[in-house]
Amino acid sequence: MGTSTAYGGPSGGTPLVPSWLGSDAGGAPPAPPGDGVPDGDAPALVPAAPPNRPAFLPVADPNRFTGARTNFTRFANSGGGDRASLGRAVSRYVSTASGGARQAAQRMGASRGAGARLLGFLSDAQARGTREALRTLNLESLAGRPIDEIFVGLADHICPGAGTVDEGIAREAFVETIIELATLGVTDLDALTPEQMHTVFELYATHAIEARICNDIGAKAVTIPADAQTAIRVQTQLRDFIRRAVSDALTAARAQTPTLTPERVQSFVDSVYESAFGILQALGDAEVAQ
Repeated sequence: MGTSTAYGGPSGGTPLVPSWLGSDAGGAPPAPPGDGVPDGDAPALVPAAPPNRPAFLPVADPNRFTGARTNFTRFANSGGGDRASLGRAVSRYVSTASGGARQAAQRMGASRGAGARLLGFLSDAQARGTREALRTLNLESLAGRPIDEIFVGLADHICPGAGTVDEGIAREAFVETIIELATLGVTDLDALTPEQMHTVFELYATHAIEARICNDIGAKAVTIPADAQTAIRVQTQLRDFIRRAVSDALTAARAQTPTLTPERVQSFVDSVYESAFGILQALGDAEVAQ
């Protein structure tokens, strides 16, 4: 169910000596006449510089999600009762399937970019007012509209493109965030408090990480429970598990960066995602140890 696809090799017809090496496959071309070399003296042979070939990326193990997926399926089959299997699934997803917290965060490039744009806009709206923040994006016509309409209008700025799985995850998380805005008590962007601003971002990052994990290991597992209520319980437990990690990561990041300037937004967001995955692994191990 993972999204990485191993490269199957060339399909044939690739020349043994690539054309970009030049027509003289034996090395550098001979020096032209009149180049200053006296008659009777052989010109010095200068080896040709090696071509700049692109580095080959290691092929991802197609079975790297197996352990995490198996445990998540057990958790779903239990109706949410087998917390140890949830812990193993999440821990192995970070440590084994993704190669650690940093690599797990790096796989979420579109979501990290979207999170930075969302947090940057909210920070600007808090500092200068919603109308000025929207004017910067040529969206001043949205000023004064209900908050959910403003966020819908911001979708193409926050989540440009949806052609890849990563971009689709970023947009899906933003849509889920819009749906939950009312439950957060955020109704007026002009009255946005720092706590509300970070709560909106926390919710977005939670949805993004949940969508990434479900896409990789749980897209079908959440449909295994026999009834809808059980499926909802399974998904809610996973979301709460992730949100706890994101909340802890956000608290730590805010302590390290109390003043969020536009130049610091992206690094702030990146640190939250990486820390959240590290905390998820630790929380997962703790569930297994209980």
